This record gives sequence, structure tokens and C-alpha cells, in this order.
Amino acid sequence: MTDFLTADRKPNFQVGEVILIDKPTDWTSFDVVNFIRSLIKRFYGIGKLKVGHAGTLDPLATGLLILCTGKQTKQIDNYQGMDKIYEGTMQLGITTPTYDLESKPDAHFFVDTITPERIEQVRKQFIGVIEQIPPIYSAIKIDGKRAFDYARKKEDVKLTPRPIRINEFTVDTTNFPELSFYVNCSKGTYIRSLVHDFGKALQNGACMTSLRRTQIGDFLIENAWKIEDLKKLIIDSSKQLET
Repeated sequence: MTDFLTADRKPNFQVGEVILIDKPTDWTSFDVVNFIRSLIKRFYGIGKLKVGHAGTLDPLATGLLILCTGKQTKQIDNYQGMDKIYEGTMQLGITTPTYDLESKPDAHFFVDTITPERIEQVRKQFIGVIEQIPPIYSAIKIDGKRAFDYARKKEDVKLTPRPIRINEFTVDTTNFPELSFYVNCSKGTYIRSLVHDFGKALQNGACMTSLRRTQIGDFLIENAWKIEDLKKLIIDSSKQLET
């Protein structure tokens, strides 16, 4: 397996490539897939092309996104199953329906009684295999519909807990009541839910304010490309085919 962006060779998108991308904020993961697919089809003259991603990032999140093209799309499940690393921030004292800043606060709490010692006690509760309920504002399917479709229509729906694994979870209280965090976790972990549950365990509230995925398995964000740089590379490499 070779990432064509770090290899001195011409890419073959139909045979299959693995592309590491640094997803920008306000883009959905499918926005990235559709954008890259359109670029490749246009500049390489390809009629049909399979392109998929290995693990969704929320629109407000940034960081590592693995894209697969052609026959490499058969490996997507393998990449999705890899452990992931995230860095982010949360704000204590507020909650939102989406557990992040995509929605407005629906509750406020006083944070005066929360101490660093209490935060450390609660943090330890989230290490290891735990049960987690995904956010209602998520793409999980329930009876053929996405959970967020029910949520947006204010329809009642029950999501069941599922086991996840938190390998490492650290919290920095330097800028309290905003906390910085680092999470190393298994597939299927919703960091928004982790933040929300952390606030509840403090008998308070917490909302995720930023999130960046920095690693998937052995794939590192340092080796990922910005969207504009990727666009330029695809255009430039397609011109080499004409010479």
C-alpha cells in the first residue's frame, strides 16, 4: 500500500490509491469525497470512479481523513477498524442538543464547585471499555433513517448503548472552564458523546468546542495534504499524462 501523494510516481486512481487528507472545518466528509472524485474524473478523463472515506469527521471537526479510490475501496473497513487519536477542547458549564457548537446552548450550569481533583477523578472513569450512547444528531441509521433526521423533526427515538474502548484520555485544566483534551480510542467512539458524558459525570455540563483527528492506526496527520494542495497535485499530475 502506497500513498500516491508521498510517492515519486504517477497515480492510478482506478487500480486504487490511498489518499491522506487534512479535512478543513465546515466540510463534511462526503463533501471531500465528492470534491476529489469530481477533480479526478474531470482532469483524468475517467467516466466512473469509486471513491470512499474510512471514518466520518463532523463538519466542525478537522484533521485526518483517509480516502480510497478504485480497488482500494475494498480496504475501507480495515482502515475504519483502526484506533484513532483526537485532540480538542470542551467548555464546561453548557450543553447543546448536538453536543458541539452546531447548535445553541440549551442549558447552563455554574462551574464554581468543580475542582481539578474532581476532574481527575471523573477522567479515570472513562478509561478502558465503556458503554456509550451515540449522539442523536448523528448519521447512525435507525429503521432505515439517519438519527439526525428524527432529531431535526423532534421525533422521539431511542439509541442503545454500545461498547467502545478508550485507551487514553487526558485533560488539561489550564484554561478552565475550557478544557483541552487528548483521546486515543477504538473505532465507533463519538468524541462528542464522550465530552457530553464527561460533563454529566461531573454533575454539570460540557460541550465540545473544537476537535482535530491526528492519527488513524499508523497514518499521521503530518503526512496528510490540504485540499488546495491536493487539487493542484491532481491537476499537475494529469498534465504529465499528456506529455
